[in-house]
Amino acid sequence: MALVVHKYGGSSVADAEKIKNVARRIAAVREKGTGVVAVVSAMGDSTDELIDLAHSVSCQPNPRELDLLLSTGELVSCTLLTMALADLGQEAVSLTGSQAGIHTDTSHGRARIHRVDTARMSKELEEGRTVVVAGFQGITEDKDITTLGRGGSDTTAVALAAALEADRCEIYTDVDGIYTADPRIVPEARKLNEIGYDEMLELANYGAKMHPRSIELGAVFKVPIYVASSFNETPGTLIHDDGDKREMEDRIKVTGIACTNNVAKITVRSVPDQPGVAAALFEPLAQSGISVDTIVQNTSEDRTTDISFTVNGTDLSAALAKVEELSKEIGSGALISEANLAAVSVVGSGMQHTPGYASRMFRVLAEGNVNIDMITTSEIRISCIIREDQAQDAVRLLHRGFQLDEPDPVDGS
Repeated sequence: MALVVHKYGGSSVADAEKIKNVARRIAAVREKGTGVVAVVSAMGDSTDELIDLAHSVSCQPNPRELDLLLSTGELVSCTLLTMALADLGQEAVSLTGSQAGIHTDTSHGRARIHRVDTARMSKELEEGRTVVVAGFQGITEDKDITTLGRGGSDTTAVALAAALEADRCEIYTDVDGIYTADPRIVPEARKLNEIGYDEMLELANYGAKMHPRSIELGAVFKVPIYVASSFNETPGTLIHDDGDKREMEDRIKVTGIACTNNVAKITVRSVPDQPGVAAALFEPLAQSGISVDTIVQNTSEDRTTDISFTVNGTDLSAALAKVEELSKEIGSGALISEANLAAVSVVGSGMQHTPGYASRMFRVLAEGNVNIDMITTSEIRISCIIREDQAQDAVRLLHRGFQLDEPDPVDGS
């Protein structure tokens, strides 16, 4: 029997009527003889409401208790969807993350999946039931509930698809696919019919509406991921290994523009230029769960150098406290921080062996009077750190500058 894993985001299950709509969509697939495992997020903004509630009773909620609290949001949508399916005559069973066999490490709030025990899900599928799984959560070896971090239901869905060897994973949300830019910022943005894992991972890391960890899992386990809207039948975007079938020079173009807001920068002045100092600076940040993105080290002068790096804006205070402590140990100078920044990125697999993309990006931004603070690159991405209040203008400028609003000759979109 064919098997698909569906994932429905919070907007798709935001109220009773939308949950019934999801149930009808699943029932239509089941009637074709295809097995379905459905992963659901919490209803609407309920996760944010639970976070606010936790902070109303505690200045610093205990991470273990917060995970247990937040996991209840997915349980509500999970059980309601199962009831809606039953009303349509569909046999279904709801499972928590732990009942679905999702085992994680002990990093509360950002747990990583170690393994998936598929025995319970396989048994329910063999008995003809639709399995509805609470996304975003798992369980440790000590039976503590963990959550996977923001967007973790995407990761849950792809992990289950990989473990169950499903034909593909289908992510249903409030947009009908992956676009060349956020259509809310660029109305002329085009929907992509398909895209490769590498390009999608870069877009996801820098602001596109997909969880990067889910793309990583899809790439490693070769799980095709289909992104579409739960509110209509418009064809979506397929993320897979053969995502770019263009040949030769046809591939030499940008695929999309991504943008990440809430970026902060820290500069450590007069860092001793000697082996081991960078490790002494960044290892404790990693151990504290603070992710560092762009790093720039200036040319050494008088055997000292300045090191600048970016972190998520929500981590700025914690990062500053940690770096201030470390700067005393390594004998560096002053600390300078800046918030309200953004990262705007140009992504395309054809960029890696073709000159001119960086200069074109910089020229487009310069002509739009957008100042570049920092620059970072990969083989298929160029990212610039800019002021957050210029981010949307920069996305629009780059989308036009790289002619992404023009029809693609390959797919006609």
